[in-house]
Amino acid sequence: MRIVMDPEPLGMPPAPVVLPQQLNRWGDAPSRQHASVNVPSNAAKSVHESQFPWDDSINHKLVLWDGDISSLQVDAIVNSTNEAMNDSNPVSDSIFQRAGPRLREEIKSDVRECRTGEVKVTQGHSLPARYVIHTVGPKYNIRYQTASENTLHMCYRNILQKAKEMGIHSIAIPVVNSLKRNYPPDQGAHIALRTVRRFLERHGNSLDTVIFVVDKVDLGIYEVLLPLYFPRSKQEENAARYQLPSDIGGPDGEPIMPDRQIRIIDNPQHTLHPDDESLPIGNHLEITLGDAGTFAQMQADPDRQRLLGERPITDPIANIIIQELEHQERYEKLLRRSKTEDLTEVSGIGCLYQSGVDRLGRPVVVFVGKWFPFNKINLDKALLYLINLLDPIVRGDYVIAYFHTLTSNSNYPSFSWLREVYNVLPYKYKKNLKAFYVVHPTFWTKMMTWWFTTFMAPAIKQKVHNLPGVEYLYSVMSPHQLEIPAFITEYDMTINGLRYFQPGAPT
Repeated sequence: MRIVMDPEPLGMPPAPVVLPQQLNRWGDAPSRQHASVNVPSNAAKSVHESQFPWDDSINHKLVLWDGDISSLQVDAIVNSTNEAMNDSNPVSDSIFQRAGPRLREEIKSDVRECRTGEVKVTQGHSLPARYVIHTVGPKYNIRYQTASENTLHMCYRNILQKAKEMGIHSIAIPVVNSLKRNYPPDQGAHIALRTVRRFLERHGNSLDTVIFVVDKVDLGIYEVLLPLYFPRSKQEENAARYQLPSDIGGPDGEPIMPDRQIRIIDNPQHTLHPDDESLPIGNHLEITLGDAGTFAQMQADPDRQRLLGERPITDPIANIIIQELEHQERYEKLLRRSKTEDLTEVSGIGCLYQSGVDRLGRPVVVFVGKWFPFNKINLDKALLYLINLLDPIVRGDYVIAYFHTLTSNSNYPSFSWLREVYNVLPYKYKKNLKAFYVVHPTFWTKMMTWWFTTFMAPAIKQKVHNLPGVEYLYSVMSPHQLEIPAFITEYDMTINGLRYFQPGAPT
């Protein structure tokens, strides 16, 4: 890469300046070779066409880069800060250091503060960029998840809208959501990507370059999720149809909450008719987390209603009780079926079983990916067998060891089926799961992990661990307790050597 150097005073070495044309465009990056997507017959009918079709002109506006945002010579860079605009984080620190003291002076004298979800603009001063667009991302609280999502969407939307108003053609955007504010990084990435995609679809002529500036942690997330919203081939577009989350946002990428749609009429006594217009509150209500408390306490958790598919009820207490009863009743019916139906065709496969306990005495559930014949197995019976095996185990703490060793396309379950299974399983399955170990992971398993955690409490992300070999399991469980097929051990020896304890060896 050719680097332009800026002169620095006092004999300091010149700081590098990076030009947008020096960076690789997303449209030029090779698309990944996806395995064929396995889609159940009932799911195929529900996904007719891609919501984010392959668009080469949009892809060539995008750059994914894990560098220093302050070195970019673009029209504007974005600074993610706090309301007092004095936050200390790697992005802000780099921007202020290179911009020089005049940036702080401008903020102190002219800007002063920036509210959550809003944007403020300053000059770039000593930065290679002409302007700095400042924004404040939301704090995340699972109780006020919808408020967090709406506010984060408004951050990205306001950034892009301000750039359009100012005639900016190139912009660099860091990750606005942050772990410092407890925002799950993958959920934030979904909102960022779909908001930018929808904006470029509508106002693509106003921007020539959008650079997603990420750190090493977020780079992996964006590499996995970018093909879902910006596919680079028909193959990626087709795969994304079944891998996108259920909430892909509205026309601008904003979160859509069907249970929060209300009808607006000019006369309270007026009779509502079927053709009356419905107004989604989420599309028009800009709410910051500071205002979320009173609003959220007025009703039962609507996000839970959306995920479980229940209808809203006026009394919040009755709403919660009915939701729990309906969900529990559904699970109990499946549990009763699992105890009466013949499940030998699934249990005989041997892909899922309990294998001893870990060093803390918690049951270990083993899942062997290579032995899961997704295309041939009866999926209803597979779910019943899962419930029959795990129901007595998940009443207390437990761990799962998933071996992705030598799996093939025929072993990959579809996202639609995994989503259905997740929605069926009650809360105890997630609460009492203390660790999920993925042994011999590939890019595919990492993608699945990000999807899986999208639909769980943010804390579950800390429970998932990718392990390159069997040996890494023995720090948490004894080899005597772990029974795995011989092909897994043999494969592990070929890639990792004889560095781990053999079964039967002292620990």
